[in-house]
Amino acid sequence: QVQLVESGGGLVQAGGSLRLSCAASGSIFSINDMGWYRQAPGKQRELVASITSGGSTNYADSVKGRFTISRDNAKNTVWLQMNSLKFEDIAVYYCNAKRVPRYGVGDYWGQGTQVTVSS
Repeated sequence: QVQLVESGGGLVQAGGSLRLSCAASGSIFSINDMGWYRQAPGKQRELVASITSGGSTNYADSVKGRFTISRDNAKNTVWLQMNSLKFEDIAVYYCNAKRVPRYGVGDYWGQGTQVTVSS
């Protein structure tokens, strides 16, 4: 099993920045890609950004140029730097880890952290 613990959410003014952290523990060998998803009220959960164990990244079009995902495999931690935050970024952000297939099926998820943007 893998545990994902997020931190760094909160309230920020429009145009401001936040940095989310996700620390993984447990059977780290069983996961590879990690990422961040978000879910706004009344909407489906969507991918924000992902990063492979080798450092290749992928971003949703809505956050390209504003958000940066990074990862330190030695610390088992992934970060999401969010700049130029907008009202449409308001959501609960979830850390995600993909399981290596030979270790089972299904993803691991963190408990979520709220990001709120104010005027």
